[in-house]
Amino acid sequence: MPVATLPSSLRLGSIEVDTPVVLAPMAGVTNAAFRQLCAEQGAGLYVCEMITSRGIVEGDRTSLSMLTFAPNEQYKSVQLYGVDPDTIGRAVEILCADHGVDHVDLNFGCPVPKVTRKGGGAALPWKDVLLGQILTASVKAAAPYGVPVTMKTRKGIDDDHLTFLDAGRIAEDTGTAAIALHGRTAVQHYSGHADWDSIAELKAAVNIPVLGNGDIWEAADAIRMVEQTGCDGVVVGRGCLGRPWLFRDLAAAFAGEQVVELPTLGEVAAIMRRHVELLAGIMGEDRGCIEFRKHIAWYLKGFRAGKEVRHQLGMVSSFANLDELLSRLDPTEEYPVGELGTPRGRQGTPKRVSVPDGWLDSRTIDAPLDPLAEDGTSGG
Repeated sequence: MPVATLPSSLRLGSIEVDTPVVLAPMAGVTNAAFRQLCAEQGAGLYVCEMITSRGIVEGDRTSLSMLTFAPNEQYKSVQLYGVDPDTIGRAVEILCADHGVDHVDLNFGCPVPKVTRKGGGAALPWKDVLLGQILTASVKAAAPYGVPVTMKTRKGIDDDHLTFLDAGRIAEDTGTAAIALHGRTAVQHYSGHADWDSIAELKAAVNIPVLGNGDIWEAADAIRMVEQTGCDGVVVGRGCLGRPWLFRDLAAAFAGEQVVELPTLGEVAAIMRRHVELLAGIMGEDRGCIEFRKHIAWYLKGFRAGKEVRHQLGMVSSFANLDELLSRLDPTEEYPVGELGTPRGRQGTPKRVSVPDGWLDSRTIDAPLDPLAEDGTSGG
């Protein structure tokens, strides 16, 4: 149901986010450097890359190293993945007690085969009792610390196995602070269009905050989603790839202000340089430059730039190397308006969802889940 006024903030239990915007965790992207860069642009809740609950419980070095937060992040926000209620509950308590985390989000939306084939991610809500057990354990573990627990999910596994309304009811019943819905099924992955009507349907069915996710490429899309669905805030993922200033535009739009003009190529180059500096601050100059390479195509999407410069930027190895290459770009080139409102990042095509044998035969768990689903590898 459309709302008359836009929300100016987002309340999740004990915390209030100045702008009703959440950065979606993206493996290999939303590390502390990228989150700081986005937070420099505008207010929001910036969630770190997904971490496995078992990785936290067992003290896995990679998992713990991801618990790095930027100085300008208003809240320390972590997304957890897992399939075992006890393990997830213990992980939540460790995050709250030992790492001072302010917000925990649980991932029930990942469509990646290595996750769903073990019963995790977007496959798990089909087992509604298990979903309730995980949420109950997490909320109980976080309660003594006043830390809100939220969840993210998809519409379901496919159109014949929709779970989002049941998930919303279970989230509300277990004291979960909010539910975010990506308006696609797991089968869709990132293809096609997000079904915003499902977000409106979920909002009408529950009394906890609902966050909408899917096909937010510009600030205007976020406003339109809120107006069409009545959702309490938005979750932005692929739309900010190579465009951290999207959070500046979102903050302005939700405040009812004029969105700032599009950046020139020179301004984009300055942001690229800042991004590398932040990466280097975490992992050193060499590794920071290597890590930045994946972002080049996103930042330069639609600009003339030139094939040779793009190629060499894709092999950048030092600040000096980067500066020389960026100096070859035309700083006055205007932003390619043809890229506005178009998909960014991965899209692909619909794919069959890998789930454990017999998974869709019943909504109850008939045998223990694969313990490897709780392995110590984090990052998505």
